Amino acid sequence: MKLYLQYMKIQIQSIMEHKMSFFLTLIGQVILTVTAFLGIYFMFLRFHSVKGFTYQEVLLGYSVVLFSFSMSELFARGFDTFASMVSRGEFDRIMVRPRNEIFQVLASKMEFTRIGKLVQALFMLLYVILKSGIVWTPYKIYVLVSMAVGGTALFSGLFLIYAALCFFTIEGLEFMNIFTDGGRELGKYPLGIYGNAVLKFFTFCVPLAMIQYYPLLYLIGKESRKIVGLCPLAGILFLIPCYIIWKIGVKHYTSSGS
Repeated sequence: MKLYLQYMKIQIQSIMEHKMSFFLTLIGQVILTVTAFLGIYFMFLRFHSVKGFTYQEVLLGYSVVLFSFSMSELFARGFDTFASMVSRGEFDRIMVRPRNEIFQVLASKMEFTRIGKLVQALFMLLYVILKSGIVWTPYKIYVLVSMAVGGTALFSGLFLIYAALCFFTIEGLEFMNIFTDGGRELGKYPLGIYGNAVLKFFTFCVPLAMIQYYPLLYLIGKESRKIVGLCPLAGILFLIPCYIIWKIGVKHYTSSGS
């Protein structure tokens, strides 16, 4: 942890060498998120519910997904830019260092401009907590926290798979954005509104519904079984197959020839 904090300190110092660029990028990230929020807001000015979900309920699900995605972008950004690391032969140096490869990739890139999205997601959560009318019992607070933790693990796992595929292709495969950025966009609304096929895929293949849709139903009272509150753990368990894919990629890595 001490070494990771040292990496973080170095990157912050590097960012502060170009303060204007950092703050302009930060503002740009905030504006992008605000437009998504306004899209939901204006839609609910015209329609009072979407498949039985109110504005506050939709906002609760979206804020958790946005928070989770922003956290993974902030701390797991090194996997998203891993293709360039492989193509330039930088991973060769990582493999000969006496530290875990995943740790080194994580520490290589932290996207602090995503802090703007995090703050917005927290404001949205605070608004929902105050306006939704949900009675926040200790168990429901646990479910909400586990949704955020499980979602962060899920998106980080997807970034890890993206990086692992680079061992075989050298270049990154953009189709993975369907699950990362696409998952964030789908998370604007409860996943159940997209139909059974989409819901099943994001339940059993990429368990986004397990950290957004099912626990959301419990929080808003549409599902009474407390066991549903354990669904977000699927996001953490999802890291296991992601890690296996990564290890397979490392095993087959033969350098880029640089």
